[in-house]
Amino acid sequence: MNVAVIFAGGVGTRMNSKAKPKQFLELHGKPIIIHTIELFEKHPEIDGIVIASVAEWIDYLKDMLFKFHIKKVVEVVPGGETGQLSIFNGLAAAEKHFPEDSIVLIHDGVRPLINEQTITDNIEQVKRCGSAITTAATIETFVIVDENLSVVEIPKRSLSKLARAPQSFVLSEILGVHRQAQKDKIFDSIDSCTLMSRYNKPLTLVEGPRENIKITTPTDFYIFRALFEAGENNQIFGLG
Repeated sequence: MNVAVIFAGGVGTRMNSKAKPKQFLELHGKPIIIHTIELFEKHPEIDGIVIASVAEWIDYLKDMLFKFHIKKVVEVVPGGETGQLSIFNGLAAAEKHFPEDSIVLIHDGVRPLINEQTITDNIEQVKRCGSAITTAATIETFVIVDENLSVVEIPKRSLSKLARAPQSFVLSEILGVHRQAQKDKIFDSIDSCTLMSRYNKPLTLVEGPRENIKITTPTDFYIFRALFEAGENNQIFGLG
């Protein structure tokens, strides 16, 4: 089976939104997180969805799930103190509902610009090769620096990728790594692929859309709005 674990346990301090967490900011009357969830809700190969949410907003989220006719969500659980712990809470909930050999796609609640093909490609890549990371091409040169901000390496652009989401795994394997990390007192890994790499687990790539951004700042929100509306116009005028 295939399950999406969507984590939205943060409050989004960089968004400077005092009224509500960033995942509940609305575009055209619909919260960002609902835009994200709908991508998995509508995908024919996704059997269920688990969400890790800011605890104080769970009731609101459930109201939004009902309002927008989301049927595949099997459980909403509170997020943890870190992103890693929010993901773990979602994975632990998924374990209660789905077999251990299920494919799990871990996705940010504020990353609503993937598409159906990206989800399909992640599922197929895990079937073929194991753990998969959605990536995007690096279109600018970046540098690696030390603690003194001196440049120590300039990686080849052709061999560099931006790690994004979904990040997809066999449920039992990613849960095992998360549980080992907690035994090792690791609670704040930046994402699941970093955690897998720390334990020398093999990872493969899925090429995703370049516009697959995470909505973290006000600028990101405006980019999301522009891209979303451009996509809507393409449909209206028969260009998409």
